[in-house]
Amino acid sequence: MPMIDRRSLIGAMATVPLASRVAAQTAPAAPGMTPWPPAEHFPLWPGRPPGARATLPKPNPSMNGPAGRQELWLRGTANPIVAVFRPERPDGRAVLTIPGGGYGFVSIQNEGVDVAKTLNPHGITVFALSYRLPSEGWDDQANVPLQDAQRAMRLIRANAARYGIDAAKLGIVGFSAGGHLAASLTVGYDDKVYNPVDAADRQSARPRFSGLVYPVASLSTPNTHPGSRDNLLGPNPDPATKARYDTPRRISASTPPLFLVHAVDDGLVPLDQSIDVLTQARAAKVPVEAHFFEKGGHGFGAMSAPEGAPARLWPELFDRWIAQTLKS
Repeated sequence: MPMIDRRSLIGAMATVPLASRVAAQTAPAAPGMTPWPPAEHFPLWPGRPPGARATLPKPNPSMNGPAGRQELWLRGTANPIVAVFRPERPDGRAVLTIPGGGYGFVSIQNEGVDVAKTLNPHGITVFALSYRLPSEGWDDQANVPLQDAQRAMRLIRANAARYGIDAAKLGIVGFSAGGHLAASLTVGYDDKVYNPVDAADRQSARPRFSGLVYPVASLSTPNTHPGSRDNLLGPNPDPATKARYDTPRRISASTPPLFLVHAVDDGLVPLDQSIDVLTQARAAKVPVEAHFFEKGGHGFGAMSAPEGAPARLWPELFDRWIAQTLKS
């Protein structure tokens, strides 16, 4: 499965303007490489992103995994974008999907494109976030991914009519380290991590609902994923920054409803990370639904679990939960 190669790489890390259709700012896809970005996408920042230095990262996409089952990973993102995937019969609901990759790459195909393939048939418009990686040379390193996530939510809301969605029905789903970014957005949607750049930044970045799939919820607990922690926070982070990104401890009565997915046999991000979120959500009386599958490992995304495996059903459960949540 593609997740096997991904586990090896992530594990190795532990040791060491107006939204519109725009032309791609990357080179044409090499033979055998999944095309990215799709035709409809928009940039997050009208100029250089916050924290940009004189030299920007250079795009470095790659295909990874066993032959015949490879998937696209992104690195070197200097100009983050959001890709737009429209359903044939949109019902007004929308989801920003945030792929994982240990904050060392972005698993855009498994946890971005494939998420759209599973949720679009349910009428959900899907926006896939290609965010900047904090350790690739940005000032204010720890806040870089959250800057992109907040900005994405605000731009989507500012252009809801263009995309045929209801701004009040916009939620998120995040995976692994992308689950940490989703959790950070869930509890820190109003954190002041960048200076407003245009009218879109007057929009709220708060998700109506939040899905966290095998998330790295906290970077402060002993059972965290150390690669994600080190890539986001860098060496010797100050206590205040560590506390801001310890997302379970920030869950409060104002936190949006939560949907959790995890495999008990996850050998990379322990189930305890999701249990921590579940415990804190219950204590704060935040609506929370959790699905813990006996088998699935890590990185099963929306379509990578074997046919017939219970873990493959989570997008259907997520769709039903969203519909129920929006009625409450």
